[in-house]
Amino acid sequence: MIQNLKLNNPSIFAILFSLLAYISLAYFTVREDFLQVIGLYSVAFLGFLVLMKQKLDFKTLVFLAIIFRLVFLPVIPNLSNDFYRFIWDGRMIYNGWNPYLILPENNPDLIVEGSQLYTGMGSMNGSHYTCYPPVNQFAFFIPSIFFSENLLGSTIVMRILIILADLGTLYFGKKLLERFNLSPKNIFLYVLNPFIIIEMTGNLHFEGVMLFFLVWSLYLLFKNKWQLSAVVFALSVSVKLIPLLFLPIFFRKLKFKKSFFFYCIVGLTSVVLFLPFMSTELYDNFMRSIHLYFQNFEFNASIYYIIREIGYNQVGYNIIQSVGKITPFVILTLVLLLTFLRKNEKHIILFQSMIIAICSYYFIGSVIHPWYIAVPLVLSVFTNYKFPLVWSFMIMLSYIAYSNNVYQENFWLIGIEYAFVYSLFIYEVILNKKITWFSFEEGNEKLSIDQK
Repeated sequence: MIQNLKLNNPSIFAILFSLLAYISLAYFTVREDFLQVIGLYSVAFLGFLVLMKQKLDFKTLVFLAIIFRLVFLPVIPNLSNDFYRFIWDGRMIYNGWNPYLILPENNPDLIVEGSQLYTGMGSMNGSHYTCYPPVNQFAFFIPSIFFSENLLGSTIVMRILIILADLGTLYFGKKLLERFNLSPKNIFLYVLNPFIIIEMTGNLHFEGVMLFFLVWSLYLLFKNKWQLSAVVFALSVSVKLIPLLFLPIFFRKLKFKKSFFFYCIVGLTSVVLFLPFMSTELYDNFMRSIHLYFQNFEFNASIYYIIREIGYNQVGYNIIQSVGKITPFVILTLVLLLTFLRKNEKHIILFQSMIIAICSYYFIGSVIHPWYIAVPLVLSVFTNYKFPLVWSFMIMLSYIAYSNNVYQENFWLIGIEYAFVYSLFIYEVILNKKITWFSFEEGNEKLSIDQK
């Protein structure tokens, strides 16, 4: 494989500098050192842009995507602590406990390395019930089968699962792009993006697994295998709930009858997947965690922070709970408008509607963690939109919050982040202007990232 790599000088330099950045981020960086994090990430992102501009063949890009991920394989994540909760939930299942019913803070010694896991996840995480759906729980459980008493072993198994999911996204994303007469290399704007490599493989966030099922489901949908598409879509929802936001947008493509059965299949499959965990307390505990997310947490928000400031000036206190109750209805209204006012029968409009829906949710939301941007990023490779690509770089500015013990955010950096994102969003979505940054060549045929 290595002998067949077709590299030029810019590519070689980009690969070497990218590898050095990934190695430094994986082994020699802590998230409290913001300047080092953003500096190394900038190097990796620049290397990614250089590689995307070179005329490298598809196999070479696949090889690089795998090699960059393998850098992170044998190391404990150092830029996120969420994985401690993942391992906790998985070991709970392995030991016969229901993770939806037990709080880590009340039972730190219930499992092997339990106290270490609770300390690692932090008291805020450990004080609320798990909010991860059943397929995600199954992914947490798999590492315990092989390493029920080894923290590093568990993280390695989880990384392998996430890498395999990314390769699955690569496979079905390529086939979907070919179906739309777009260059299959567009998928590397997601797969080779250092944001995805660091946040998914490096930090062990399972949005990558959710998106594998989502892209697979969309591929089946456009192959007119809508029944199987609904089952796979339910698997995506059962990793993370966020794809539920897209269900109404499929209505015009599927029409009334198929939509009805599609939604029924998604709902029934989701219920079946929850059955192993069913109990009288499950619903209350699960929904309590969801409500806590909407009405108590704040991070890297945009419009919400403006509303919060207005609330402080008008009533003198944080109105997050009031806003959190209204937000779901605002998002539902926006999604329904996208459903009935746009011609989602056409594939490019459907993908654009999905991006607008998820970004509207993020624009209004009170918590926008970096790994959330993986959703609009993967959808954008099937459209002309570039603002999610820019966001995948700018959102790393939010890591400034980890540079102090009280997680104090820098509103100047948040302002810079969203100034870029909103400007491009308005330019591309509202003004309907195109930005062409990349073009790929396949033999004698030039395929633009824009639709042919």
